[in-house]
Amino acid sequence: MAQLSLRGVRKNFKNTEVLRGIDLEIHDRELVVFVGPSGCGKSTLLRLIAGLDTITEGEFILNGKSMLNVPPSKRDIAMVFQSYALYPHMNVYDNMAFGAKLMGLSKDEVQKRIAETAETLQLQALLERKPRELSGGQRQRVAIGRALVRKPAVFLLDEPLSNLDAALRSEVRLEIAKLHNNIGGTMIYVTHDQVEAMTLADRIVVLRDGVIEQVGTPRELYETPANAFVGTFIGSPRMSLLKTTREGNRFGVEGSGSVLLPDAPETGAEVTLGIRPDAMSLAPEGSEEGFEAEFEYAEYLGNDAYVYARLGNGTRVSLQGDTKLSPHRPGDKVRLLVDPAEIHYFDSETGRSFRQ
Repeated sequence: MAQLSLRGVRKNFKNTEVLRGIDLEIHDRELVVFVGPSGCGKSTLLRLIAGLDTITEGEFILNGKSMLNVPPSKRDIAMVFQSYALYPHMNVYDNMAFGAKLMGLSKDEVQKRIAETAETLQLQALLERKPRELSGGQRQRVAIGRALVRKPAVFLLDEPLSNLDAALRSEVRLEIAKLHNNIGGTMIYVTHDQVEAMTLADRIVVLRDGVIEQVGTPRELYETPANAFVGTFIGSPRMSLLKTTREGNRFGVEGSGSVLLPDAPETGAEVTLGIRPDAMSLAPEGSEEGFEAEFEYAEYLGNDAYVYARLGNGTRVSLQGDTKLSPHRPGDKVRLLVDPAEIHYFDSETGRSFRQ
């Protein structure tokens, strides 16, 4: 069992405040993903949980016990680093055994745990090899295996897939998901890749500039983002943001006309509309409805296609297109229809959602 509580956690490096009051509850057996742009504080927060850095202010509680004065080796937490951090002079077996031996386990118990872990991660044939003889994906599995052998209460993974190519990332991501299902442990996973977050997480923690913007399931964050930042960070291609001026239920974009959105919530006069690609489409030829825009280009991805256009005020938007090649050429005038039921409404000044 592993339940974590972070209460009012702050972290300063000299005069720079990196984390600015983090409050978070992580439940037993959850896989929680910290996601956000570079410099948002996600890796720093992971290091505070591991005990590799000290908390400037606030409290970290694990299973009802404060961890503030507990050294990393006594926290029952194992961390998998982005750089693998394998010992080059040791073979796979010894790398996996290193942490378990420090725990004072018997030789027989260490052997038993390594055998179980090697079978889980398909490493049986690699136990005598040195790290230099392994591929990137194999090294990552060894790093994960070293953590598993310790059987900790909490697993921390700091961008473990960032050094892998695209095909291997997908494969190892699946292995991590299966691993979590099999061992049932509490995992905290850090990434800047929102696709990894969406596919792996029970809950996602979105950070920006040292604060938590929103916590929720992947579906909650995608369908009901708390603000424009979360809306654009979660989802690919990203949500388009259209700054509009409202008159009644008609929303206008400078240089592109206006659209009628009869079920719009109460807002101010200036509203930012958040529109995902599947909520926008090209109007039929000759249509007078929708926003006027200039066609830029189309992307054909096999089972998907996306169209990119630019509105009169310079805003670029993306929309889901037909997988057949678009008849339009760059510079053509087009009209963009929006689905009123799928629109997100954000305060143009604060970015917060009017539907929260």
